[in-house]
Amino acid sequence: MKFLLAALNAKYIHSNPALYSLKAYALRRDPAAAGDVELAEYTINQPLADILADLYRRGPDVLAFSCYIWNWTQIRELTESLHKLLPALPIWLGGPEVSWQAEAVLRGAKHITGVMVGEGEETFAELLAHYRGPDAGKTPKLPNAAAECMPNGGNPAADRTPRGQEPGAGLQEIAGLVFREEKTGEILRTPPREALDMDELPFLYEDLSAFGNRILYYESSRGCPFRCGYCLSSLDRQVRFRSMELVKKELQFFLDRRVPQVKFLDRTFNCSHARTKAVWEWLLEHDNGITNFHFEIEAELLDEAELSLLARMRPGLVQLEIGVQSTNPRTLEAVRRSADCGRLAEAVRRIVSGRNVHVHLDLIAGLPYEDLTSFQKSFDDVYRMRPHQLQLGFLKVLKGSYMEEMADAFGIISWETPPYEVLSTRWLSFSDVTRLKRVEDMVELYYNSGQFTHMLAALEERFESPFGLFAALADFYEEKGFFVNSPSRLYRYQVLLDFAAAVDAGRGGLYRDLAVYDLYLRENLKSRPDFAEDLSPRRDAILLFYKKEEETGRYLPEYAGYSARQLQRMTHLEIFGERAVLFDYRRRDPVTGSAWTAEVELERPGTAERSETGADI
Repeated sequence: MKFLLAALNAKYIHSNPALYSLKAYALRRDPAAAGDVELAEYTINQPLADILADLYRRGPDVLAFSCYIWNWTQIRELTESLHKLLPALPIWLGGPEVSWQAEAVLRGAKHITGVMVGEGEETFAELLAHYRGPDAGKTPKLPNAAAECMPNGGNPAADRTPRGQEPGAGLQEIAGLVFREEKTGEILRTPPREALDMDELPFLYEDLSAFGNRILYYESSRGCPFRCGYCLSSLDRQVRFRSMELVKKELQFFLDRRVPQVKFLDRTFNCSHARTKAVWEWLLEHDNGITNFHFEIEAELLDEAELSLLARMRPGLVQLEIGVQSTNPRTLEAVRRSADCGRLAEAVRRIVSGRNVHVHLDLIAGLPYEDLTSFQKSFDDVYRMRPHQLQLGFLKVLKGSYMEEMADAFGIISWETPPYEVLSTRWLSFSDVTRLKRVEDMVELYYNSGQFTHMLAALEERFESPFGLFAALADFYEEKGFFVNSPSRLYRYQVLLDFAAAVDAGRGGLYRDLAVYDLYLRENLKSRPDFAEDLSPRRDAILLFYKKEEETGRYLPEYAGYSARQLQRMTHLEIFGERAVLFDYRRRDPVTGSAWTAEVELERPGTAERSETGADI
């Protein structure tokens, strides 16, 4: 018997921890089932025909999908087609996209056998036992569903049942299911399942071979104490923690293997001060100099001790994702979110000023009482906190959420299909939403990329607000047709130069220098951009600098023994008028990814002086 657990991830670098947890928990309960459970991970970018062919080739006896807003449309198409090929194949679903509307899903998808509702480990273990049957391991396995089709020219068997059991028999005894009774077609719901003790969940990463080049996700708690109306986590307010003894042991596993990044799945990691401090103190003491840990937190909850701990972290040890969503008090009240925006801003200011923690701030457009003017203020408030990334997202009216319940009252119109994103509200017209979408694109390309830091800083001086800058840039993009024909990564520098020429014509030379500086700060280009000054007249001075550096190592002592040619490949020397800046790409800022810089003098041999590191022009 083969029970196949399948997922469609958003990107290849992602994994689906739910599948691994279901399998690990079930096999801990019944090690004899090890040969009966398989995992299959795909991405939403793969052709559905290829995924369908692979699922069919694997020949499952039972199939289950992990469903989210980003993959539900594809899963719906896949399961419909797979059912046509294998009508006897039981197909189960689980995950947040189907848990809160299980009956509706089954009514709209007659080919689905049932839904595992809510927390799934114990439910799946019992469902697996149901399909394996009481004589599992003693009787020969039935041929798989795909194999049964072959003798009939690819037509599936009409009356196959798993391991001789009646379809649906015993399902009524498994808590946490919504399923269709086979004979009557009636949709039945079994009692809800009790929440698991977090220490009962197996550790997922004893074997890292399946996670090469992928982000590792780690869960030290489940549930959230807050009631934010746009989030399904608010429906599970029973916060449960994994014991600190286990957490420390498992974090040490990651550190010992020097994994690049671990992302905590905890919905609000710092909801407990004592626990937050215990984990961060432990990471500070056991830092391996490589591994990065990502946390989703509420910044206004941070106390002085926690802020002090963050200030002591190695640059790159931790990164923080902080949901601001809006700075409009009435909006926050309407979505049942209590936030002290002043305290939040001060906490973010202190963290960012330490230059050792990557900070990601979130905004949501389309919330109640937030019109274009109000959202512009929220944007400006958050932008001025100077996060390393600012995610301008849009309200998703998730099934089962408070926002879905209140959609009519707030005049919220959204897509009927995933991700159920807002189209308009009583306060935002569809034209407003469309305009904000264009602004979002500009923020993503020019701010969140981190590639235009100094150019943007200069441009901000010409606008009344940060939002005004990005709105004007969006208008420029639309006027030039760049939303249709998107510029290449390198050509975006030229686009921003053209935009600067249109809004600040008197400082063209400054913007060209800043474009060159920003470009080489991030990239060690072999070919010179068209907008950069021709340095061929300074070629001898540049070669002389590297020859002297080979001999003395005054600027790059870390690379003693390297030849001038090797040093020139590893670094870049740029000349701005009478100033020269050295860019070292082997010493990048672990928070921003920018090259290390130093200003040097080139005029006379033997007189170059090191002036500063991390220099900004």
